[in-house]
Amino acid sequence: MQEANAVPGKKPLRDRLPALTKASYSLGTAVDMWGLWLYPSVAFAVFNMYLGVSPWLVGLALTLIRVYDAIVDPLVGWLSDNLRSKHGRRRPFILIAGILSGLLLPILFLISPSWVGLKFLGVSVVFWYMILSTMIYIPIISAFTVPYYSLGAEMSPDYEERTSIMSYRSMAQKISELGNFYALRFTNLAWFLIPGTGQKDTLRGMQVYTSILGVIMAIFAIIIFFRVKERYYEKVVVKTTKKISILSSLGETLRCKPFRQLMVMGGAFTMGTSMVGSLGYYATVFYVAGGDKITGDNWQFWMGVAFMIGGLLGVPLHATLAHRIGKRQAAVTACAIGICGYGGSWFLYTPAIQWLQTIASSLMGMCAASLWMLHGSIGADIQDYDELNTGKRREGSFTACGSYILKLGNSLGYYFSGLILTWAGFTWKLKVQAPETIFWIRTSLATLPIVGLVIAIIFVLCVPLTKQKSEEIRRSLEARRGTV
Repeated sequence: MQEANAVPGKKPLRDRLPALTKASYSLGTAVDMWGLWLYPSVAFAVFNMYLGVSPWLVGLALTLIRVYDAIVDPLVGWLSDNLRSKHGRRRPFILIAGILSGLLLPILFLISPSWVGLKFLGVSVVFWYMILSTMIYIPIISAFTVPYYSLGAEMSPDYEERTSIMSYRSMAQKISELGNFYALRFTNLAWFLIPGTGQKDTLRGMQVYTSILGVIMAIFAIIIFFRVKERYYEKVVVKTTKKISILSSLGETLRCKPFRQLMVMGGAFTMGTSMVGSLGYYATVFYVAGGDKITGDNWQFWMGVAFMIGGLLGVPLHATLAHRIGKRQAAVTACAIGICGYGGSWFLYTPAIQWLQTIASSLMGMCAASLWMLHGSIGADIQDYDELNTGKRREGSFTACGSYILKLGNSLGYYFSGLILTWAGFTWKLKVQAPETIFWIRTSLATLPIVGLVIAIIFVLCVPLTKQKSEEIRRSLEARRGTV
């Protein structure tokens, strides 16, 4: 059923931002995508396929990283909510942490292949380096991402404009995500081929690639700092001198029922899809490409292109749907498209017609981009709901809690990916895997994400904030504390 377009008898509330402002803000998705998600997207290829670390250890490392995030994200959110400066409470974090996260990105891969045979406490030193390097890097990138996503919820009080802001952000995310898909193809360049072997130096390629991306990340952080302002800071936040306790902040955040429903929706989608995110790469290399890693890496890039195109098409489509039928119903449509993409991978990943897999990837991209765009827009509405009930603006706390749940779900998914690969009998030294190994990789890819998507549909429909309800909340807030 279509949601009401306005409160009866009231003039529709509109508060549009310049396109340049929204485009400048959207650059931050590259910092988030490359600083946070590049690492898990290539971890199995670098540490398992190239260095030979057991897949379950790689998956365990990626999971432990997010356990560490359990402390870091809420702390950054609390610090960001309580900061008072002449540049606001989000922008100083975005500038400093954005520059540092870019310049320090290469440390994640500054290891030597000679370390593989060394062991500490019975486990490869490479595993411990994965843990140590990310413990250094995670607080830095979190100091950017939490304030950055918090800022997105503060840019406009308008129900429709929030979807527009998130549309810009989601489309920029799809473009920057292409950088993650291109990473392994970059390592195929002649510069990184080992003479006389035909093999590539994946590790050296990643070191060079992350250095290039890091410089771009730092530039984007500077642009956001100078081009995007904080709407709520002068009118609402700066008047509040009382510090928000970290424990009470987290407690109040988690007591917000619509927020809990949104977290379950996002967590179910993330865990279901990330559980097979790396399995898709293995299916491409060892099933579609017959074990040829260079061919598989090239197809992985084109899969990324298809994923990006699907997202770029899906975001405006679902933004229009959200305007016509409501954000929740548009999210259900996005999940249905994802079910078609992941379920269809059983038929579309085939060595007979290799390019068919790009169709599945485009549907997955359309689902992911659209769902995260709507997730961010609904989340901003929920923060208005929370302000009405508590009298506080705590975007940092909401972002931290939501971000942690999503990243934990993602990392648990990667951990289960490692377990599935180990259980299925995957052997990294073999070019041709056993038929039963390929069967279980393909079966997991085609079924497990669907479970997460069905759960996401159930819980997004439980969120009670329609357009009419959201505009009623906005009017109540503006009557109480004025406009922003």
